[in-house]
Amino acid sequence: MASAERHWVIGDVHGCHASLIQLLAVLPTRDHLVLCGDVINRGPGIADTLHLVWELVCNGRATWLRGNHEQNLIEALEQRSSDAHQSLLRIDTYRQLGDGLTRQWLQRLQTLPDHYRGKGWIATHAGFDPQGRPDLRIREPFWETYDGRFGRVVVGHTPRPSVERRQHIVMIDTGAVYGGRLSAFCPETDAVVQVMGQTALPIPAPQHQQELIASASC
Repeated sequence: MASAERHWVIGDVHGCHASLIQLLAVLPTRDHLVLCGDVINRGPGIADTLHLVWELVCNGRATWLRGNHEQNLIEALEQRSSDAHQSLLRIDTYRQLGDGLTRQWLQRLQTLPDHYRGKGWIATHAGFDPQGRPDLRIREPFWETYDGRFGRVVVGHTPRPSVERRQHIVMIDTGAVYGGRLSAFCPETDAVVQVMGQTALPIPAPQHQQELIASASC
């Protein structure tokens, strides 16, 4: 889906509520926002971030894409096995919000789309598998083989020192929760807007850059 206005695709927020507030303050209010997944987990302000993003979605100003962290939480909440509680305890969002508030988010999280298509570009959290389906956890296999068949792809998922433009891919996760920046990229103009992130976690080694919500309603 796409509309006539410009868009700003926002990288992984990871509970950096203060940084998201600062970013929203400098982005054009008429343009549509696409949050590229991983709104939750890791950062200090997960509950406030959830409420803010969901309000933007309800007001029609934003589209919130599913990331691997949202998917992990969905799967943990849907579990019926004996170790389901242990799975949830490993998730930052669950530990910050508690059981009752987290479960109120399940139905909303299940509605999150896995991609957003614009004119000549498409945003998804991490990339596409060989069959052309959004893959919320993929990294090098997508970066090394993508041939541009869906247009320019804008992704988050893997922290970079700065917004990285490859031949057909733009990588916009600039490690806000690791003390980097929270970035927004405009596919129509190639512009980048950034604010400082919040140092909440040490920067992970590449082999550990893996994956591990609160009440509001439209």
